[in-house]
Amino acid sequence: MNTGSDGSGEVTTVSGPAEAEPETGGAQEERGLGSRAPGFIKARRVLHMSWQVGVFVIGLAVVVAGIIMLPLPGPGWVVIFGGMAIWATEFVWAQLVLRWTKRKVTEAAQRALDPAVRRRNITLTVIGLVIVAVLLAIYLWKFGVVMPWKIKDQ
Repeated sequence: MNTGSDGSGEVTTVSGPAEAEPETGGAQEERGLGSRAPGFIKARRVLHMSWQVGVFVIGLAVVVAGIIMLPLPGPGWVVIFGGMAIWATEFVWAQLVLRWTKRKVTEAAQRALDPAVRRRNITLTVIGLVIVAVLLAIYLWKFGVVMPWKIKDQ
């Protein structure tokens, strides 16, 4: 946050824990925690509170829509994380949840790309498919193909 200059051409800056500057030169994941509202909104308490209420309501609507989409057709988890991203523009807890989620997804992706894990997953998938094929063959051998409707020669 720029607080002015001392006349010698240097700019004095003060950064608190909620407004820490990223050390990585602009990496998105290392941005400081806190509100991303414009300065003129943060300067007025009532306006900032109404801004936060609006962000919360919009984020809640998006998260609820995502939850509804979980059992129904639609990208439920994507929409839920979109709502969380909306909340993360204003609320520190949502920013922390998104950081944790990104870290876990990255770790899972790295583990999934490990050759030993890939071989294990392929082996387990093949074994599962063989078991399903054997069970299907036993069922068809015992009961045959039965149509779900009763059609006699008409």
